[in-house]
Amino acid sequence: MTAAVEAMAARGIRVLGVATATPHDRSWAETQHDYDYVLTGLVGLADPIRASVPGAVAECRSAGIRVVMITGDYAATARSIATQAGIADGDVMTGADLAALDDIQLAERLKTVTVFARIMPEQKLRIVQAFKADGEIVAMTGDGVNDAPSLKAAHIGVAMDKRGTDVAREASAMVLLEDDFGSIVQSVRLGRRIYDNIRKAMAFIFAVHVPIAGLALLPLFFGLPILFGPIHIALLEMVIDPVCALVFEAEREEDDIMRRRPRDPAEALFSLPMIVWSVFQGGAAFAMLATVFLVETWSGMPEMELRALTFFALIAEIVALILVNRSFSASLGEALIRHNAALRYVAAAITAVTALILFLPQAQALLNFGSIAWTDMVLAIGLGVMLLVLLEACKPLVRRLTAFAPRQERSLVLVP
Repeated sequence: MTAAVEAMAARGIRVLGVATATPHDRSWAETQHDYDYVLTGLVGLADPIRASVPGAVAECRSAGIRVVMITGDYAATARSIATQAGIADGDVMTGADLAALDDIQLAERLKTVTVFARIMPEQKLRIVQAFKADGEIVAMTGDGVNDAPSLKAAHIGVAMDKRGTDVAREASAMVLLEDDFGSIVQSVRLGRRIYDNIRKAMAFIFAVHVPIAGLALLPLFFGLPILFGPIHIALLEMVIDPVCALVFEAEREEDDIMRRRPRDPAEALFSLPMIVWSVFQGGAAFAMLATVFLVETWSGMPEMELRALTFFALIAEIVALILVNRSFSASLGEALIRHNAALRYVAAAITAVTALILFLPQAQALLNFGSIAWTDMVLAIGLGVMLLVLLEACKPLVRRLTAFAPRQERSLVLVP
């Protein structure tokens, strides 16, 4: 019988023993243990894992997320299921082994254990607390009433919607509408993408306002006529605001997003190195624009034509800053062809408004622009291209110096 149990358990089958007993009369015994049972047989229950689980576990591993299994199953069954799921090889600890360890010994064993079997509900809570005490960020999944304490104790409790109990859902921070482990991985991927896109938008905001502020102040220092009035600033903001609200929000994930180590929770959303990089982008743009502005001023270009040239050159450099900040790691070619419908609409709007200003005298009069020669438009576009090439060439060095990659901290997902 023991050999049969072991063989079934090794295949990942949950095994129940069935026995019968016949009382001699109706004087019932005080407990069921007082009867003499005869083994009838064994019942094996197969609960195959979802096909998506091995891939999800592998993705967790590449993302620096350690997956540990906690179950009440027999140890051999638990080990078999863990192997099928792709959970990393490691020690198997039973509830009896756990009960024999103090907190210090348990903390040491956590480093090698990947499967906890024959675990009691109160032991789940102890495991979660031990991982937290070891400095891990703990996410705990569960669906039963006895999972509620550990779900509440974890940093992130994740309950199941379809088969989860009300108590488990109330104790959790998140509820999965689809009872699939892969949904957790998709949530991690989406969270990392949102975090990246927020940082990209903030980097762009810092960078784009440096040349705008610089061009507003530059004429004052040299006693020259003011370049931009309220209407020009309003037009610029009509470019900047949709970019921040739509374009960067719609940016697709980075190619290495699930190959990074989890970031340190204490890490600033927008660090000092990123601010320096953003100011450098804006400073480079301002240096180019200021050079053209001063050279053309001293060469005698009329004020209204100079204003038009500087405005269009600024628009070209804003577009360059958008392309630079779309990705932390993509090459220049990838930055140009990456799919983003929102960017296409914004680019089409910028092109249409630019054409309207160039070919409609009333628009030029409204903006106080002079007619601009095609050679000057080529110069304006060329400034944008120069800035794009310069900043893209700086990216490899900047990635090493500014540490865009998150710190190598560990995270943990517990699967009951």
